[in-house]
Amino acid sequence: MESGDFLMLSGLQHFVFCRRQWALIHIEQQWAENLRTVSGNLMHEKAHDKGFHESRGDVIISRGMNVFSASLGISGECDVVEFHRSQDGISLKDRDGLWQPYPVEYKRGAPKKHQADEMQLCAQAMCLEEMLCCEIPCGALYYGELRRRQQVEFTEDLRQSVRDSLSEMHAYYSRGHTPKVKPTASCNACSLNDLCLPKLMKSTSVSAYLKQFMEDAP
Repeated sequence: MESGDFLMLSGLQHFVFCRRQWALIHIEQQWAENLRTVSGNLMHEKAHDKGFHESRGDVIISRGMNVFSASLGISGECDVVEFHRSQDGISLKDRDGLWQPYPVEYKRGAPKKHQADEMQLCAQAMCLEEMLCCEIPCGALYYGELRRRQQVEFTEDLRQSVRDSLSEMHAYYSRGHTPKVKPTASCNACSLNDLCLPKLMKSTSVSAYLKQFMEDAP
């Protein structure tokens, strides 16, 4: 796959949360900020200190690492990639010994009912595996509300969910298709609520709404 056909890795989380939200952002190029998105961006700015490398004993910490996967057709950045000294690891330039990659993703809130965060982290690991020719069994999600990490195992089921979602994303993107809205309780907190108009789409079609509007107009 050509690099120009790559999708944004971060879009996987949007897609799992809501296919329409992902399409509005990544196909129609629409966006709106709210308190949740602003606070989330501030947290990621702190994590994405490009070029930052730090050694803490048997751990090397790298922030804002660019990653990609030609097989998955995605590219993006990892908040943090830790390299832990391990006999099962890989060689690193100008470093003695072997090191096991361990991706860490920072999230503003708390763990969610769906697997959007886990799938985004797994996709990062799959990119790193392809780039570094290694196997990464697990990583971690750090949640701001909990102030602690939760380890994520990259099972085959999780990996297949990533592949299936990315395949669907590429299909939508190549067609330029924005899925219809499926209103849920989460719509109220979405920054694109005013652009998506879930209540309008749920109650009637756009054409019916416009027809009624014209009939009611003075």
